[in-house]
Amino acid sequence: MLVARWSWCAQALERVARGAARSVLDARRSREELVMNTVQAEDLTGESLRIRSSTPYGRLPLVVSPARGGEGIMKVFPALREQVERSLPEHGGILFRGFQVDDVAGFREFCAAFGHPLLGYEFGSTPRTKITEGVYSSTEYPAHQHIPLHNEQSYSREWPLKIWFYCAVAPGEGGETPIADSREVYRRVDRRIRERFVEHGLMYVRNFGNGLDVPWPQVFNTDSRDAVDEFCRRHGIACEWKDDGELRTRQICQAVARHPGTGDMVWFNQAHLFHISGLEPEVREALLDAVGEDELPRNVYYGDGEPIEDSILDEVRGVLGELQVAFPWETGDIMMLDNMLAAHARNPFKGARRVIAAMAQGYSEDRG
Repeated sequence: MLVARWSWCAQALERVARGAARSVLDARRSREELVMNTVQAEDLTGESLRIRSSTPYGRLPLVVSPARGGEGIMKVFPALREQVERSLPEHGGILFRGFQVDDVAGFREFCAAFGHPLLGYEFGSTPRTKITEGVYSSTEYPAHQHIPLHNEQSYSREWPLKIWFYCAVAPGEGGETPIADSREVYRRVDRRIRERFVEHGLMYVRNFGNGLDVPWPQVFNTDSRDAVDEFCRRHGIACEWKDDGELRTRQICQAVARHPGTGDMVWFNQAHLFHISGLEPEVREALLDAVGEDELPRNVYYGDGEPIEDSILDEVRGVLGELQVAFPWETGDIMMLDNMLAAHARNPFKGARRVIAAMAQGYSEDRG
């Protein structure tokens, strides 16, 4: 049922991935190629860490490992926190590799130790399963599907500043979580496109349920229409209850954003994911014939309601593909991203793969 429900999105994801594949860096580069420079860093707590930078591929990701293999990650947490505070604003993402992590409980303890309550997954756009408080499965699409680069919840006006991924079981083949520098995406997107997006903003339209998208009770974590209405009111979302009992929402959001800590401008939206141009032509035609444009599970327009040209989003997808960096997961890895400075994705995989996620530090430009 889940696969059928998401078949429209599967086609979209596959097309986007194929379009970018010509310029994507090879995800199967060895670890030795990925992490070229290694330094031994002695922090203020006296703990010794190995800091490795991926210079051939830009500043993402910084790789931090223990000087002694198998060190418990919480045992050296003060040193790691200091490293995060120093390096995350510059690099946007840090891969912690070679530490001992006590599965889900240890991952949750590590994320929560940074001092911000872990967030729930309200107004999500993809299916996930709650594992424990503040910890969720990564997006539950079938293994053969790509998930293109995106910043978490950048289709809304409120999002987490921090996101972590923990590889509990490394996939047998593929299944990388590619990343890209959102500051560089902002710089490389054609100035005319960027200015047009900024001038008009983006309007995301979603039709929940009907077997085509996530049901609204799952998205809002409630069966109460009143609670949904209140959530939408607080978050500037226009909502409409249709005659069949399903829900349609519209929200005008940012196309770019300024990072509250670094002051950097970043490309920060999911227009390339929501837009109907992400669908294969035959799927797009069939879906429009079946439900019409107003009932599409999701779509995006300029903020004034005018359609976005397919060619513009193809250009954006090309930039994302050029900047994508991937590395093979190893069991026990934790990757921490600044959600505004780094976008993430998922490659198809074979065999078992268990990657879970947590988010923290909710932020809105409306409220600061």
